[in-house]
Amino acid sequence: MSRNQSHYIQLDLIIIILVLTIISLIGIYNAQLLGQYPGQNFVLKQIIYLTISLGVFGAIQFLDLDMIKKMGLPSYIFGVISLIVLFFAPVSIAKPVNGAKSWFNNKVPFVSIQPSEFVKIFLIVFLAAVIVDHQKKYAQATIKSDLLLIIKVVFYTLIPVAFILPQTDLGTSIICLFIAGVMIILSGINWKVLGTVIFSSGAFIGGSLFLVLTLPEMAEKYLKIKPYQMRRVTTWFDPTQQDKNDRYHIDLSLQTVGSGELMGNGFGAPPVMLPEAHTDFIFSVIGETFGFIGGAVLILVFFLLIYKLVTLGMKMHPINPFGANICFGFMGLILIHTFQNIGMTIGIMPITGVPLLFISYGGSTILSTMMGFALVYRIAVEYSIQQDYLFKSY
Repeated sequence: MSRNQSHYIQLDLIIIILVLTIISLIGIYNAQLLGQYPGQNFVLKQIIYLTISLGVFGAIQFLDLDMIKKMGLPSYIFGVISLIVLFFAPVSIAKPVNGAKSWFNNKVPFVSIQPSEFVKIFLIVFLAAVIVDHQKKYAQATIKSDLLLIIKVVFYTLIPVAFILPQTDLGTSIICLFIAGVMIILSGINWKVLGTVIFSSGAFIGGSLFLVLTLPEMAEKYLKIKPYQMRRVTTWFDPTQQDKNDRYHIDLSLQTVGSGELMGNGFGAPPVMLPEAHTDFIFSVIGETFGFIGGAVLILVFFLLIYKLVTLGMKMHPINPFGANICFGFMGLILIHTFQNIGMTIGIMPITGVPLLFISYGGSTILSTMMGFALVYRIAVEYSIQQDYLFKSY
């Protein structure tokens, strides 16, 4: 292998993605044993999605960071337009699933597209470009310029959120806002401005929770929060006081996780009957399959990935701030998905339709997540090349 080829072998990232993929396929296989969807082979479909993702991954490796940056605005516009089209699309091509109109349903077998999953990646790339261009224009940052940057980031984030919320997809809306928040925090703005933003955000979240818990009618009217979403929050705060039906998913999830005990029941052992076991509640199946130790190992792998993204972003920032911001944005995406999904399966977070990235079954989720991973991998390759170039220059 030549020295140039070695740059494209980022062994740590390769090992992480292989481990996550193996765990995913085992978890989906065990969930499939429940027989909730007769005639469906989710493992095979997941392998097909992963194979397609490899093609996308390879294509992205031919793009340099300047090309990716130029694609930021067009991809963002394309993502927003796809959400608008979905919003107005007839039921014939966008049939609601579980009350959510979030997919374009194709007549091709098992093919459906969820635009919001791709919008999250497009948003990260576009916001990274916005931040870099703003900081280049305002080389001497001031409180005014920092406030302007925050307004830009929030404005561009709220546009797709405005079309995601009507899909009754509060989880994805919160994720988009969280990504924007992480990228703002790590953009290096003035600490006084940052403190004000954090305090204001905390006050808004606290006020929203207060309305949901004490004045649900006002929360539904002014915050547009659906009654079932409020019940998820109230169940999270005090599950013992809620209706049995409202605790149904979390009770089954806890039973499934608990049944694995320390070492798990092993590969091929069907878990407790659990709705959406192959998607939203895949971590419960993994807990049943591999036990506490297996669940802890999976969390460790996610921690290593997040750590890699943070350190790569910090190293890349002096070389290419745009690449660094993509790392930070993707880190925010992985962090919120992991915390929310695992948290809801063990009862420390409200139930939402947020998948566990790299693990849960789903074509759009896998393709979009691997697209983000491919971007990060390309950034790691670029950093390796730059380091080799700097080494040779001495």
